[in-house]
Amino acid sequence: MGMGERHARHWRTAGAERVSAERRRLLSVVGDELWGIELLRFAIQQAVAELAGLGGLVHLGAPGYGGGLRLVVTSGLPSAFAQAWERIEGSGPLAPARALRDGAFVWAALANVVPGMREPDTTAGGSAAWSLPAGTAMASVPILGPGGPVGALSVVTVSSEEPSAGQRAFLDTLGRWAGERLSKPSAPTQGPGITGCHEQPTGSPLPQDLPAVGTWDWDLRTGDVIWNDAMLTVFGLDQDTFDGRIETWTGIVHPDDLPWVLADMDEAIRLGRMYSTEYRLCRPDGTTRWVRSRGRLVVDENGEPARMVGTLWDVTKTHETLEKVTESRTTNSERAAVERASRISQLTRALAEAVTVRDVVDATADHILPSFGAAGLILAYLEGDHLRPVGFTGYSKEFLDRISRIPTASGIPLAEVLRHRNPTFVTSAEEYVERYPTTAELPAAGGKQAWAFLPLIASGRPVGSCVVSFAEPRQFTGEERNLLTALSGLVAQAMERARLYDREHTRAKELQRGLLPRELPSLPAVTAAARYLPAGKDMEVGGDWYDVISLSADRVAIVIGDVMGHGVSEAVTMGRLRTAVRTLADLELPPDELLSHLNDLVSELGDDFYATCLYLVYDPTTRACVLTRAGHPPPAVVHPDGSVLFPDADPNSPLGAATPPFDTVEMQLPEGSLLVLYTDGLVESSNLDIDQGMAHLAKALSGWVSGTLPGTPFRHENHPDATDPAGLRCAECLEALCDSLTTTLLPARQGTADDAALLVVRTHALPGEDMASWPLPEHPKAAGQAREHVRAQLSAWDLDDLSVTTELLASELVSNVIRHAKGPIQLRLLRSDVLTCEVSDGSLTTPRMRRAAETDEGGRGLQLVSAISHRWGTRYTPTGKCIWTEQSLRPSAPALLPEPSGLDLYDLLGD
Repeated sequence: MGMGERHARHWRTAGAERVSAERRRLLSVVGDELWGIELLRFAIQQAVAELAGLGGLVHLGAPGYGGGLRLVVTSGLPSAFAQAWERIEGSGPLAPARALRDGAFVWAALANVVPGMREPDTTAGGSAAWSLPAGTAMASVPILGPGGPVGALSVVTVSSEEPSAGQRAFLDTLGRWAGERLSKPSAPTQGPGITGCHEQPTGSPLPQDLPAVGTWDWDLRTGDVIWNDAMLTVFGLDQDTFDGRIETWTGIVHPDDLPWVLADMDEAIRLGRMYSTEYRLCRPDGTTRWVRSRGRLVVDENGEPARMVGTLWDVTKTHETLEKVTESRTTNSERAAVERASRISQLTRALAEAVTVRDVVDATADHILPSFGAAGLILAYLEGDHLRPVGFTGYSKEFLDRISRIPTASGIPLAEVLRHRNPTFVTSAEEYVERYPTTAELPAAGGKQAWAFLPLIASGRPVGSCVVSFAEPRQFTGEERNLLTALSGLVAQAMERARLYDREHTRAKELQRGLLPRELPSLPAVTAAARYLPAGKDMEVGGDWYDVISLSADRVAIVIGDVMGHGVSEAVTMGRLRTAVRTLADLELPPDELLSHLNDLVSELGDDFYATCLYLVYDPTTRACVLTRAGHPPPAVVHPDGSVLFPDADPNSPLGAATPPFDTVEMQLPEGSLLVLYTDGLVESSNLDIDQGMAHLAKALSGWVSGTLPGTPFRHENHPDATDPAGLRCAECLEALCDSLTTTLLPARQGTADDAALLVVRTHALPGEDMASWPLPEHPKAAGQAREHVRAQLSAWDLDDLSVTTELLASELVSNVIRHAKGPIQLRLLRSDVLTCEVSDGSLTTPRMRRAAETDEGGRGLQLVSAISHRWGTRYTPTGKCIWTEQSLRPSAPALLPEPSGLDLYDLLGD
């Protein structure tokens, strides 16, 4: 060996000794917060670094351990290699077993001992253990507890030289240090779901009968799981009763442990880490068992999480032994674990019941802030390059508006934790200013002195941030940091679920509001008011609806309905039905025929769609009301004297299940009567049958109407006796009645499971002086007589400015009847907000407007009617048909046809 080589070797040796000394010093300053698996992982990392190895392993067992040694921690090694070393014989030739038996350092080439191993699991990649490079060796030292060896720490290395004396001494020190730390009584007890390694009683070896190891394979996309027989045995199941679903596993995990287990598994999937945890099982036979589970993530060809595979074994006996040792002691850490489990259980239940984002904010504030003595909470969503606070407590609205305007790129900690996906704990305002100088003014503005900034990660995706703040500076313990981090995962899942609900619920409500009438029309024959009350806050939108539709001759169609069920599809169906009713009403169909068409429409929607409906038509010229209903509650009819009755008629079956024809009821309504239409949500609930509800409605109506404005004849705005205050007071009374009924019948709306609609209508009869009618002969001279009747009546009504156009309309309609129909012929004029001119006959043939050719002598009459009238149409009557026209009487309406000067238009038309 040359002089240069000796100097280089001396330099390397001296450097290694200095590093070893630093490692020993590092062991002496490690605090008590490092324990269990993390302690062993730390020991492996130090050992691998000392020997410049490939990786390391820790096995636990005891001398003479008939069941073998079990792998609990690996570092730096492929999973295939680790699985081949999962279980080794305690009496075998492998280095860990020898180190455990002899209680001393062992150095062995792996090529010399691999043939002596138990059969590795080649299906899991065990063959990888055979492909190590030549010269691969393993150095193992026992982990020495107060009662003797409890395991072995091993390092895999490719060095052909055995470790030096200094390296061996360091490994021995490391093994004793790890054993002492594991057996310390003051080591923190690991609560349910926390990865850890349980200490052995002083002087007591590990259990002599290791149970069989179960294996599991979970498909993350489908939720299917595959278990071996040992796994089924541990869970108390068999192949015949196991359905292969992940829900079966979550159903057996102890409910107090499930949040921790799910949080650990979610973290393992999110970060790609090994999964290792302990938890309790509530088996079908009623027994409770402790198990330890280890697993790893398997990704697909795109690098996306696809499966988790792992092992599981029963550690109940270990826990029973520990319980006997610690039975007489209740440490602060144990009490904290109990409190923590209680807090998590309460918060989990509250978050599970939370439906809206407001619910999640309230549950988080009610359960997290008191547990930590916190003074403030902020929950914020990530929207583009800003964070939008969606819930807060302990802060002012101005402060929240201020931080919502700060871009995420400015370094605000709420955004930083989302970018790094790791929580940040700031113990004082000084530390905040030092770490985040660009937003140094925020601590003073918010009035807080310490903060826990927590990222909200749901299904591996950042959705927002949570801030738990304190009024005084605070040092966060490891327990508090872990607990807050775990709780943020629960809050994130609940927030994401609630946000989706809020978004869909808002869209559904907007859709429903858009499908209901924005305002009810102002009509001569009725004054109406309505209310729609959604179901309780946790319920979806419903399908209740109502409408008031203007028909010809001042008649009014009044309709109310209820699509059975709740949800967007029901709201859409409601909109389709309302549109269909308006379309059919424009055709002037009788109520029973209209419901028959509506029944066909609902039947075509499918077997799962049903709806109830009540449709009535009120004629102010006769005060007649014709109604029919399909499975809907009857209307309440309130007479001016305050008496209330419900028309006795067959309700028929609901739309979608009915068989036409529908029964109808006709009744006469005194002037000023009230029609109260409603859906079942107003009078029926889980603790109130519909008959009782209708009785309550009748009582509320009779008591209210007696003290209200009595019925007054309707006067249109052009009538000389019209009084606007009366009409205004009538509308105000109906609005007040709606409020009174909903308050009386639904005093606690939040608890209802069904929506409700209420439509209150006061009827008005058309005064006799506003109606005029004349019979006409079936003779060409009837047109001239019609013009004379019109001219005289409009002069009496002081409507001379409409005389020319109305005479022309009447003449054309009568002439059309003479040419194409048959008598008897009747002419009628009605005065209200519009001037209605009707000509009826005994024929069922309806006129049809056509395009006349330039050479045709006729065919232009209906075109003229359409041009000079506001609207026109045809309806069938019991004796034939009626053709009607309307002209507006509003002062602002321009004359449609100016009266000619110096020439009588009818001189051209003839008699």
